[in-house]
Amino acid sequence: MLTQPYQLYIERRDATKNMARFYALAIEPTLFGTPCLTRRWGRIGTIGQAMVHHFDREEDAVRMFLELLRSKRARGYRPNTNVGREPTVRAVRGSLPGPCR
Repeated sequence: MLTQPYQLYIERRDATKNMARFYALAIEPTLFGTPCLTRRWGRIGTIGQAMVHHFDREEDAVRMFLELLRSKRARGYRPNTNVGREPTVRAVRGSLPGPCR
């Protein structure tokens, strides 16, 4: 069982390159209670692609979550700062498409 659910949504935009990308991460329990890291990415406004990683231990899932976050931050991904939107980085269970099964 997860001690704390993790969810992250970040974007990378560059109008000069016609770039508008998103990257979403979530750690959720599978039906059997083991941690599962779901990654989703693509152009903003599309469903994008997804990849699911299964782990035996929550610590391993969190380690990969943080490594991916550092990698994406280094490439220019940031939380969306549009006024009037809810915060895009949360430590609560939410609705990321493609739950772990």
